[in-house]
Amino acid sequence: MRSSDSYVIRGVRMREHWFTVPLDHGNPGGPTIEIFARELEDARTEAGSLPWLVFLQGGPGGRGNRPAGLGGWLAEATKHFRVLMLDQRGTGLSTPANRQTLPLVGGVEAQADYLAHFRADDIVADAELLRAELGAGPWSLFGQSYGGFCALTYLSFAPEGVKEALVTGGLGPLTGPADQVYQATFERLRRRNAEYFAKYPGDRALLTKLMRHVVSVSEFLPTGERLTPERVQMLGNFLGGNTRFDALHYLLEDAFVPTPDGDRLSDIFLFQVSAQVSRAANPLYALMHESIYVQGEASNWAAARVLREHPDFHPDVAEPLLTGEAVYPWYFEQDPALAPLRELAGLIAARTEGWGALYDVEQLSRNTVPVAAAVYSDDIYVDREISLATAAAVQNLQVWESADFHHDGIADDGEAIFAKLLDMVRA
Repeated sequence: MRSSDSYVIRGVRMREHWFTVPLDHGNPGGPTIEIFARELEDARTEAGSLPWLVFLQGGPGGRGNRPAGLGGWLAEATKHFRVLMLDQRGTGLSTPANRQTLPLVGGVEAQADYLAHFRADDIVADAELLRAELGAGPWSLFGQSYGGFCALTYLSFAPEGVKEALVTGGLGPLTGPADQVYQATFERLRRRNAEYFAKYPGDRALLTKLMRHVVSVSEFLPTGERLTPERVQMLGNFLGGNTRFDALHYLLEDAFVPTPDGDRLSDIFLFQVSAQVSRAANPLYALMHESIYVQGEASNWAAARVLREHPDFHPDVAEPLLTGEAVYPWYFEQDPALAPLRELAGLIAARTEGWGALYDVEQLSRNTVPVAAAVYSDDIYVDREISLATAAAVQNLQVWESADFHHDGIADDGEAIFAKLLDMVRA
């Protein structure tokens, strides 16, 4: 481990840590990678005086937050903890995994073998090495979305390292297949579309016009590729949030501008769409997304297969619906950041062997670590029924269900949500 000196940004004392860990924890003498984590404390507290809390970010492929001050859930958390903001392997300042770096590993088969070590079980093993290097006792976990999946993996294989766990929107299925996730979430997404168009009825005709327009007129994103109907539908990711729900309306109102050649898509709209649909910032999200559910079977492009059963989401129907959090093979054809990874993505989707176990269901059934989980009733990313079934399978887990928030609840009222869950595990 090597560490920086501490420094302060707007009331947050920060210190940076770099750790060298095995690529394959089953082969500690083999190749290594680097893991980065940033230590965060309220600068008004004595340095190092509070216990540790590890934040497990959503994703997969999401780096740790880069706070510029104390706000939201971090303001509440730093009253009780010093927070370790982890850049999970492959993200942020940890050894990167993207179209530029993966060829260093070798050919596509070698790259697929490499990424087989980038799931929740490996993230947990990294965290346990970090805990030992920092000389910490059992620490607290806060897992948002995919971070909640990682928290249950932690409780499966290293419960001795955990004092308590808080989870928000992150109770995924404990068994496969991946198809069940999309079968549930497409139905929730259909209802969320209906809710959106009921609130903004004018956007129904606008979206249809927009999708027809990009078929007949070549419109190009700032990254150079043509905007397609499928990528317009990706704007449905806005529907997974509270405030983001209304932000979609503001984005769409910028869509068209009059020109000598008739209505065309505005530069500001194309810029905003590009920022939403490109995976340049988190390619592991696309590469590894379905693998987070894989346990003994290939994902085989589960979302794309399930989508065939839901024709109202097809881009060529009369009034196509917006899609949500799913990854399709065409991502690797239409996104310049992903196109070089197309063959690799296919190998990962077809992979059945070489994955580590994600959960120990028996261990979770006798779990003694206090866990409190927020389940959002209308979450379009992590289905309520799946979440409640998982909660029922984990001993000592309390559920707080709320219809007031969607998947990004901690971005909406993180301070209150964190305080609520912390009170629950300590009651």
